[in-house]
Amino acid sequence: MSVKFTEEHEWITVSGDVATVGITIHAAEQLGDVVFVDLPAIGKKVAKGKEAAVVESVKAASEVYAPIDGEIVDVNKTIADEPALVNKDPEGTAWFMKIRIANPSQLEGLMDKAAYDKFVGK
Repeated sequence: MSVKFTEEHEWITVSGDVATVGITIHAAEQLGDVVFVDLPAIGKKVAKGKEAAVVESVKAASEVYAPIDGEIVDVNKTIADEPALVNKDPEGTAWFMKIRIANPSQLEGLMDKAAYDKFVGK
């Protein structure tokens, strides 16, 4: 399963018509120690580039944007209960939400790993 990335530092993987979304390792490092995660409600409609969740750290609060249009079909309640997991495994078990994809063509504009690494200066 390939991973795609946004300029707002979200990652996305797709399985069928559902996308799993989280924040990148780079974003987690920039935030510092995550202390709170506010997840969207299941059934909420999200729009590409618009706020879908909020993550707060000891440094700042930051929005997590929807990388595509769709409907929230699942959220990771574990990170709401244990926000520090976002720092431990941001591109794995600390995913934020699953979105039923409304417009698959929106995936085409996202970056692959090499492009994202270049974008963040790695």
